[in-house]
Amino acid sequence: MPTVIVDGQEIEIGADERLNCIEAARRAGVEIPHYCWHPGLSVVASCRMCLIQAGSRNAETGEVSMIPKLVPGCQTPVKDGTVIVTDSDLVRDSRARVEEALLIDHPIDCPICDKAGECLLQDYHFEHGQSERRADIHAFTSRRRDVGPTVTLFVDRCIMCTRCVRFTREVSGTAELMVSARGAKEEIDTFPGFPLENKLAGNVVDLCPVGALGDKDFLYQQRVWFLKKSANVCGGCSAGCSIVTEHNQDTVYRLKPRENPHVNKWWICDEGRYGWHHLHDPSRLVEAGRREADGFTAIEWADVVTQLRDDLKAAGRLAVAVSPQLTVEEAWMLCAVARSIDPEAFLAVGHVPTIGDDESFPGGFTIRGEKVPNRIGVETVLGLFGAVAEDGTVPGWNELLEQAQKDDVKAAWVTAGYPTPDGSWCDEQTAAAFDGLDCLVVQDLFDSPLSARAHWRLPAAGFAERAGTWVNCGHHAQSFEQAIRPPAGVWPEGRLFWNMLGRQGLYDPSGVRQQIAENSAAFAALAGDLPATGVDLRLQQLAPN
Repeated sequence: MPTVIVDGQEIEIGADERLNCIEAARRAGVEIPHYCWHPGLSVVASCRMCLIQAGSRNAETGEVSMIPKLVPGCQTPVKDGTVIVTDSDLVRDSRARVEEALLIDHPIDCPICDKAGECLLQDYHFEHGQSERRADIHAFTSRRRDVGPTVTLFVDRCIMCTRCVRFTREVSGTAELMVSARGAKEEIDTFPGFPLENKLAGNVVDLCPVGALGDKDFLYQQRVWFLKKSANVCGGCSAGCSIVTEHNQDTVYRLKPRENPHVNKWWICDEGRYGWHHLHDPSRLVEAGRREADGFTAIEWADVVTQLRDDLKAAGRLAVAVSPQLTVEEAWMLCAVARSIDPEAFLAVGHVPTIGDDESFPGGFTIRGEKVPNRIGVETVLGLFGAVAEDGTVPGWNELLEQAQKDDVKAAWVTAGYPTPDGSWCDEQTAAAFDGLDCLVVQDLFDSPLSARAHWRLPAAGFAERAGTWVNCGHHAQSFEQAIRPPAGVWPEGRLFWNMLGRQGLYDPSGVRQQIAENSAAFAALAGDLPATGVDLRLQQLAPN
């Protein structure tokens, strides 16, 4: 195996791996500071923060010969025998001078900068910078201008790493950003008449290593050191992007992409990035209600567990719409509850909203037209319960509507949880298909024409308020933990199903997931703890036993 020496430590790399010095040093636990380099973008080696000493070791004699000058770690590939020195006096002096140069004209406005607390310029200054400032301190200036509907540019904070420019050219393919002027007058700007408004625009804020690019949605909302970070999965479409939900006191403040080379690489679309505000919409359903003569009457969840089962059992034949917003664990428990009430219960996948076609970008990112995160996972769960039509397909929403209008079906349980405050996922005509039922249960985030007809109206949990596993359009399964608690009065679906099954203690998604994996070849890969990036169920099934 090829061997690289980093500060005297030998590490092995793959024979076919193509790594630069920054990536190789990380293998040895050494972080080479850098601004302009990003693994998802082209290499420009412009910031010079990653300058290191490099050389090679003769395999036969063991003699080391070093390159006379410092080299940029981002632009220098490694091979067998490469020697990297990151902690010499020469390297440390170089980093200090780069930091000093960047700070000469940089406004020292950290107290009012949104990036404070997660700014590489701050971090690198304290770790690698000069002990004292030798230049005169200039008066504070901060020119600010909008570059698009979601992003603000603080011009004087920019260190010209050009990550944002390269992103719009190489990943989104829209090329709205450019470098205007040159030399000491150069600035990031947009081309006239072409504001930054592509569907991936928010990623430039994540890419910016300083506070030059600000997210209007998050600007001045919260100090980053107050935020808690939870590894989560985006529920906006079937891509299932890995994200970090950043929250404080059960309030979400922003979503950021989480690196996952198997799903979304380093990016997330703006639709997912800003698609969390429905969680805190004041019109959300926040209490369980049972229809009486004068309307819905609030009912305690402990009573829901028993009375809901009794009402459904008394009604007769049951049809259940298993929402693709539910996790694998929740879907499995709902099917188990339904079959315990009616052994012949009709199970179908709930409504799958689709908007347009899939949209792919030059950088390899794709926004899916299917706007639910777990259709494939729910279909697989229904297959475990034998809910498969004669043609081998799993019944869907249209088949459920047909069943609801048959004389032998007397009850329906529709789980929804769609992030549409206007209830538009189900119109009046569709909801009318359930008019003849003796018992209709609707579990949703917001009121809709369907919930207006319900005999039982139950609140649902949002994507950040639940824990479990979703399977994306590529059959990639990712497990995630609950980030925030739902509003007071709301039980996540899993908690309700858990109690209706008579399980003891608190709802435990990992226990349910283990049970599913042990009893299903399709989900066998879900046994135990999943890696942070998830597992490809198809690859696991194809792997030899």
